[in-house]
Amino acid sequence: MDSLYIDKVLSGDRHAFSYFISNYKDMAFSVALSIVKNELLAEEATQEAFVQTYLSLENFKGQSKFSTWFYKIVVHCSYKLISKKNLQQVEIDLDEHDIEFNDNALETMMEEEQKQMINSVLMRIPSNESLALRLFYLEEMSIQDLCSITGWTNANCKVILFRARKRMAFELNKEINSLSYGRGKR
Repeated sequence: MDSLYIDKVLSGDRHAFSYFISNYKDMAFSVALSIVKNELLAEEATQEAFVQTYLSLENFKGQSKFSTWFYKIVVHCSYKLISKKNLQQVEIDLDEHDIEFNDNALETMMEEEQKQMINSVLMRIPSNESLALRLFYLEEMSIQDLCSITGWTNANCKVILFRARKRMAFELNKEINSLSYGRGKR
């Protein structure tokens, strides 16, 4: 379906580009947010990514999926914005302990609370880990696509995903425990 709209845009139908905006804006924002850690900057990076995509659509050769090519632009625009704004990112150090995650506690929470908690944790973990989790799990991209978008090696990608899962589990467990203790004090 993407190729049909690419052809329309390249043939001069500027309105056909709205297809890409409506289909990719939410995930593009999510990817940008995982990198810049600020909603206004994520909006700016997303907008810039769509502009860059529109301007360079003729350079898309179809060697990868459109989404892979597009998210690579989103990642590039996000990192470019960080360097332009000279933002400092906080990295969280973890102890090297094995962390067990309690799935049952997560199942007891309402769906909205789960989403808020997950997004809150994704905002706190390092950008590369948040990006890897969002693309791999939310966008269901392959390791190969993830490597193509980020420029990471296959091995590095797997290590980042492993660390991201571990950190995510640790942070979610911490959130769940703080909620449990908070409810017990009432």
